[in-house]
Amino acid sequence: MSETGPSLQRPATRAARLSAIEQALATHIITSQSQLSKILIDEGIAVTQATLSRDLDEMHAVKTRLKDGTVAYAVGRSVVASEGEDVGERGEAQMSRVLNGLVTSVAAAGNLVVVHTPSGAAQYVASVIDKQPIEGVLGTIAGDDTVMVICTNDDTAVSRSDWLLSLASK
Repeated sequence: MSETGPSLQRPATRAARLSAIEQALATHIITSQSQLSKILIDEGIAVTQATLSRDLDEMHAVKTRLKDGTVAYAVGRSVVASEGEDVGERGEAQMSRVLNGLVTSVAAAGNLVVVHTPSGAAQYVASVIDKQPIEGVLGTIAGDDTVMVICTNDDTAVSRSDWLLSLASK
């Protein structure tokens, strides 16, 4: 196992491809389908231009003009960062807005982070965490009022626990 932990592996399915496209659009400024195709190839997903075009249409991805004049793809109501803006900071700000008021406690246990929420909010909180590419986080499992965040190792769980608590406290 490498220092960063196991790499994300995706099955060769349509759902996995759509998830990879959504993640790429959330973490990169994508100005063309060929650029998106190269990112997907780097992740081991080969896709034709026609399929990519259909996928973007199905996801309701649109080209949006950024503050600096660049035209880039965006999905739904997501706001695409401008060239100089750190996508991680943007995602962190979005997470903070959601987590503030929904997280009641956070604790690390081994390689897991346990996040408590009011009844009925755990699925939403887990979804927000899953949509952000967070280094060292493999995914989440949510019940009614508890989210379990699976991390690559114990140290990462402690740091992500502290980080999530700080986001929820902003």
